[in-house]
Amino acid sequence: MDHFTTPSLTAERLREDHLADLVALHLDPEVSHYIGGVRSAETTKAYLAVNMAHWDQHGFGLWALRTNDGAFAGRAGIRHILVDDVDEIEIAYAFKRSLWGQGLASEIATALTQVGLSQLELPSLIGLVFVGNAASRRVLEKSNYVLERSTHHHGEDVVIYRARR
Repeated sequence: MDHFTTPSLTAERLREDHLADLVALHLDPEVSHYIGGVRSAETTKAYLAVNMAHWDQHGFGLWALRTNDGAFAGRAGIRHILVDDVDEIEIAYAFKRSLWGQGLASEIATALTQVGLSQLELPSLIGLVFVGNAASRRVLEKSNYVLERSTHHHGEDVVIYRARR
């Protein structure tokens, strides 16, 4: 599933030519605050390589997101993540700050959940959210994820939400 659409977005499989857009996204301190901090261009290049390899290994991963007019909007996806020594599959999303507050995170979270549970037939998906990220927590709750537990991940206090098939 290299691409899909929602009413407001087109998602396309992450490729090398998305690097410049990802670098700009990851350099924004407000966008990056809850996704591990600002990343340099070099770190984002390595991030892109890891996420393209994820596609090759698993047949799913991150998509670059575009608005209906073709402008880069952010990135979102479904990927394996190690949490408390357990291989989980998470949904993840990050949008350009200029697009915040328009419902796009809820739209993409719902779409990713449908792709993961129905099309890929995964048994469950998680949302891993920094404790203080109230907006992302609301997005997951609106997408029918249930708060499962709190834990620490890469030195941060996080909560895990889960949706099951």
